[in-house]
Formats: sequence, C-alpha cells, structure tokens
Amino acid sequence: MDDALVIGAGHNGLVCAWALARGGLRVRVLERRAVVGGACVTEEFHPGFRNSTASYTVSLLAPEIIREMGLARHGLRLLLRPEANFLPTEDGRFLLAGTRTAAEVAKFSARDAAALPRYMASLERIATALRGLARRLPPAGRGDVADLPGLLLATREVRALPLADRQALLRLLAGSATEFLEGWFESEPVRALFGFDSVVGTWASPSTPGTGYVLLHHVFGEVNGVRGAWGHAVGGMGAITRAMEAACTAAGVTIVREAPVARVLVAGGRARGVETEDGRLFPASLVVANVGPKLLFSRMVAPEHQPDWLQEGMRSFRTGSASFRMNVALSGLPRFAALPEPGPHLASGIILGPSLGWMDRAWRQSVETGMARRPIVDMLIPSMLDDSLAPPGCHVASLFAQHFAPRLPGGRPWDDAARAEAADRVLDVVERFAPGFRRLVVGQLALSPADLEERFGLVDGDIFHGAMRLDQLWAARPLLGLGSYRTPIAGLWLCGAGAHPGGGVTGLPGRNAARAILAARRLGRA
Repeated sequence: MDDALVIGAGHNGLVCAWALARGGLRVRVLERRAVVGGACVTEEFHPGFRNSTASYTVSLLAPEIIREMGLARHGLRLLLRPEANFLPTEDGRFLLAGTRTAAEVAKFSARDAAALPRYMASLERIATALRGLARRLPPAGRGDVADLPGLLLATREVRALPLADRQALLRLLAGSATEFLEGWFESEPVRALFGFDSVVGTWASPSTPGTGYVLLHHVFGEVNGVRGAWGHAVGGMGAITRAMEAACTAAGVTIVREAPVARVLVAGGRARGVETEDGRLFPASLVVANVGPKLLFSRMVAPEHQPDWLQEGMRSFRTGSASFRMNVALSGLPRFAALPEPGPHLASGIILGPSLGWMDRAWRQSVETGMARRPIVDMLIPSMLDDSLAPPGCHVASLFAQHFAPRLPGGRPWDDAARAEAADRVLDVVERFAPGFRRLVVGQLALSPADLEERFGLVDGDIFHGAMRLDQLWAARPLLGLGSYRTPIAGLWLCGAGAHPGGGVTGLPGRNAARAILAARRLGRA
C-alpha cells in the first residue's frame, strides 16, 4: 500500500508528489492520459509541428521549485521574450512594451508616460506582498474568516506596504480592472495593454468587480530572476513537466499512465485509496487530488461521504473561464499592418484587443450569444525563440482567445460546427490586424471549452480549476472550510489550482499542499 496517492500528473501533482517523496513517503501518481503533464504539455498537432497544447507561456512557475527539484539539471531551459507585449491598434498604430515601455506609452500620452513609473512601482510592491502570501498556508476558513478582505489586509506582508499601496490592493481585490486603470491612465491602448491580464481565463468584462485581482495575479511571476517577465520553455510547456517527471522518478515516485480515476474509496469517514475506470484498486493511506474541486466532489467522491455544507458550496462554486485555445501551423511569419517587417515584436506576447471597450463587448456578446463576434486574442509565435517546434522556414502560433461560453445558449452543443465557427472568429481577428494570416495556415488544432474539459478534465473548460474571484481566494479557495488543502474527509487533500494560490503554472498549490500534509503527519493528524 502506498503512503500517498496523487490523482493527476499535472504540474501541481508532480510538485506535490516529489515533495512528499522527499519527505519520506511512498508515493504513486495516477494519470488518466498516456502523456504526463496535464494541461502543461507539448504535443504534435500537425505533421512536423509541435506546440504547447493548452498552457502556453511561462512566468508564474516558482523559482524555488525550479531550484529544489533541480529542473535545469533535468533539461529545463527558460528563455525571456525579447520584448514583453505588442499591441496593435485599429488605426494602424502600436505599443511595444518591454525594453522601452515609457517611450512607447509617450506616443499615446505624455501624462500616461509620467504616471507609468509610479504605477509599475506600486504594482511591484503589491505583487511582492502577494508572492509572500502565495507561499503561505492559509487558514482552513471554518468560521474565522468572514471578513476575507480584512484578513488579507491584516497579514504581515500586506501590513508592511505603504498605506497607498494597501488602498490600491483593496481596490484591486474588490473593484474592477477598468476602474483601477482609469485612475492611472487616460489612453485606451495603454489601458488595454495592462487590462488584458484582467480577463485572461476569466469570463468577465474588465469592468466586472474582481477583475482587478486577476490583473494582479498575472504580474507576480518571474523568469530567470527578472520579476514580472514572461518567457518560453524550450521544447514547449511540456519541457517543464518532463523535467518534473524526471525529478519525481529520481525521488522514487511511481507514475502510472492511462489510469483514469473513477472514484475515491472512502470507509469509516476516511479516504482509503481509489478505483480506476477499468476496476483497478489502489489502496493508500492518503489521497491527494490534483483535479479541480468541482470534478473531485461531483464525480469522484460519493455524496454520502460529503457534509451538506460541502455539497451546497460545490453547487455554487464558479467554474468556466470562457477560453478557446488554438494551435496553428504556419508556412511563414505573419505581417502586422501596424509593424509589417519581422522583428522582436513577433517574439513577444501579441495582444489583439486594442481597448477595454473591445474587451467589454467581447464579454457581453458571449453572454448574449455564447460567442464573442470579435474575441480578445493573445497570440504567441514560440518558434521565433525555439526552432525545434516547426520545420525549417515554418512557424507555430499559439492563439488564446476570450470569450466563449462554457455552455452555448439554447442547448446548442460545442460540436464540430460550433468549434469551427469559433475558430473562424478567432482567425478573423488575427486577419484584421495581420492581413494575409489565413494564407499562411497549413494546419490547426482548435479546443473549445468542452474540448478542454474532455481532454484535460477542466470542468467547464476552466483553466484555473475555478474562478479567481474574491469569494474563491485565499482561505476561501475553493470554499471556506477547505482553505488549508485538507477536506472534511480524513486523508483526502487538495493540491491543484482549485486550492490557494490558484491558477497558472506556478507549482505553488502542489508545494504548499505537500508542506501541509507533511506537517500534519508529523503531528499524527494527516
């Protein structure tokens, strides 16, 4: 019998398994697919073309995890983007943020350029506080955190901030990205440049309360020691989980592929192991779930083992990020009307959503009809930095688009026709800014919210395992009473993105969960 059994070999599950094994436990990981990595994988999607299938860029991966697991020793190599983000406008202008952001912002507004250093400094101070909070184990949240914003503001990391930054953090937690950015900048392209982060993986308008936090969540990462930067894993995002798998194997972890878990075995109020869909039984002293909480409690744990408050909470737990993901094989490089010649902008993040109004309309259209007519598109061309992904002279593009409803209105299924319609709308937006893009396309893989659920187990296609909103953060992630990674079923723990600190390829939920489990075992309370 194993000491610990981890459900799901995504990055958080691998981090947790490694840490538990290093803590002296016999650990087994069960993965439903034939490939390890969950949504953090690299796969061939067209003959000769490989790309990161779902998650597609790196920043939030904790540097201590890279160091502790020896991921560089196991082959992981991260590259910085030469520029951060390229945002073309509809009138043929552009912003290229990165090495000369201030000068680029000044093209649109001298006032905004003057405000930029203060904005960046305040955001970095707040992000530093959140980096500390992300690594702390939150309280369980059983009746002691009714004032969740107050609890966050009372933590030592936040108390150390200047008063103005604490006020800004409160606005970000409770308010909208639009309100926050309008307090800093007057230019629409500048607001859009920073506001895009507020709707990534979030079915909301930037004017929706709570999107301020989503903006903040995307700025507390780093790449190769450069804070706030984004980059590329050579070989795609699967290089991260391949290195993690190697570290786990070296630590003695057993990984079983093609072992989809059907149910958690519970007896006497305690998790005793799992049963797979083909009837195999895997007994274990502890079960650690790297699947989303909605999936765990709606499909893997029988209702009779769940208290009423847990079942009620899971019924109202919000999932659905309204994300549509495409990988595109290209015969050459696209040319953007605003900056047609090849250059470092093609190796940056390319934001196709030139105003907060564009982003708001995309959300409203998705609520009304299920699909944005002009989606927000984040485009990367990783083959600009990594020629191993495509044949010579060719390229791959990652297209991450918002907003597409997890469930289409009128009972319409996310079938082949709906997927094709959504993909056309995404390509229409790219074509609008880069005329001739469609002629370059030689192959593509499109994943609807339903495809993301079927392929990766992301309920409602939610890339974060649950909405990143104030009532589902910190000690309330996923619910009050589950904030410390422990569930009310003895021996059943959470370690995925549905637990604190949430989504993105961070590894921190897995690392934090392992710390909590090992501490509980030392006290005989696991």
